[in-house]
Amino acid sequence: MGYSFFAFIIVIGVLVFVHELGHFLVARACGVGVEVFSLGFGPKILRIKRGMTEYCISAIPLGGYVKMTGEEPGAAQSLAEEDRHLSFTHKTVGQRALIAAAGPAFNFFLAIVIFYLLYQTIGVYMGLPQVGQVVDKSAAMSAGIKQGDVIKEINSIPIQSFEDISRIVSKSEGEPLAFLVEREGEVHTFTITPRTHEQKNLFGETVSRFVIGIIGTGETFHHPLNPVQAAIRAVSDTYGMVKLTILSVVKMFTGAVSADNLGGPIMIAKMAGDQAKAGFENFVWFIALISVNLGIINLFPIPVLDGGHLLFLSIEAVKGSPVSTRVREKMVQFGAAVLMTLMIFVFYNDIVKLFNGGLQ
Repeated sequence: MGYSFFAFIIVIGVLVFVHELGHFLVARACGVGVEVFSLGFGPKILRIKRGMTEYCISAIPLGGYVKMTGEEPGAAQSLAEEDRHLSFTHKTVGQRALIAAAGPAFNFFLAIVIFYLLYQTIGVYMGLPQVGQVVDKSAAMSAGIKQGDVIKEINSIPIQSFEDISRIVSKSEGEPLAFLVEREGEVHTFTITPRTHEQKNLFGETVSRFVIGIIGTGETFHHPLNPVQAAIRAVSDTYGMVKLTILSVVKMFTGAVSADNLGGPIMIAKMAGDQAKAGFENFVWFIALISVNLGIINLFPIPVLDGGHLLFLSIEAVKGSPVSTRVREKMVQFGAAVLMTLMIFVFYNDIVKLFNGGLQ
């Protein structure tokens, strides 16, 4: 537990720092004064004053905040005339929106940077494009494909990995494909028409996809990536992670995925400890995953979150004036209640899993 707690503190510390750094840097770039930059909530256990900003570490390591000059309308009105140019409230809607969106944006950017550095330093591991098993009565068996065959080309497209085979076949729309295969030093050609196959996806739903009926050997090889390839893959993988996370949230709301899958700090700490024990690469990959999740959660249109601020600013842009203080206060209270309920629920899930052996 001590190891997991230490790993959890590192993960949360990195993610909160990057998130709040986004708000801080964009706020300063827009000419907004920053009074406090805090990692954590509650009592301040370490503080350093630099210029007008107090940088501090607080006792509760479950978040952080950036307190800006004139962030609340009431506080903005009480500012001296010479300090109005530092007020968040007195900036344009566009500038305030950029500041609000900067935190989640920096979380997504962190994931891209982590993936890029991983791909540049260690490359990627891919499955060998070799047939380990041919499924009985499949399209591949009917065409004459045998165990040990190495797929070299499909429709004249060079094949580097088993993943290339899966990608091309799944997008074939059932059209015949020309396979160039190496078998015992000789090259053979086969025409294979993919067939539809029903299987379960990540969410347990039954989906149909095109297959030819082969299984790889399970062996992998190391494939280095140049800077451009690493950058493209880093952006692509981050986008894919964002898309999958949003889809998971949508399916939870529709009931397709059980809300019991939600986890809180205890589960994150357990997973952080496991990934840290598995090695540095696994640990930083986990940080990228949680960073994407943090960015998405903060964009939910719930008051007190960045998405809530963006919602208020969108309303202001449409109606031409800020949301009234009374309405804001009511919505913030509602948002706080929603977040508190969610926190209680995820803590409950964690505790149930802990006692049932799910977080061993």
